[in-house]
Amino acid sequence: MRFALEPAALVCFGIWSWVTQSAPLRYVAVVAVPVAVAVLWGVFATPADASRSGGTVIATPGPLRLLLELAVFFGGATALYAAGSRTLGVLLAGVLVVYHLVSWDRVLWLLRH
Repeated sequence: MRFALEPAALVCFGIWSWVTQSAPLRYVAVVAVPVAVAVLWGVFATPADASRSGGTVIATPGPLRLLLELAVFFGGATALYAAGSRTLGVLLAGVLVVYHLVSWDRVLWLLRH
């Protein structure tokens, strides 16, 4: 499930960039914004996180990583909502809430590390 939610969030940021930018900047923003989010997502990780093969570029405490994950996931839903796809944005936010409730063991692991 997480494997599908991560690229979905990036696509949402791309959609938001396309809708909110004017024609000349639109083409740059639709690539640059999701890439910037993906770089932040990939660089900051908690060491020994099994969901990320344990590797990290910048070691990040678990609670901070959880905040980053919530910002990326729910930021994607918010971006989709702000781009005018309100129903899909709310639906994605609901899926994210269910996902985080189901993966409570990972959330607790991040809070402890």
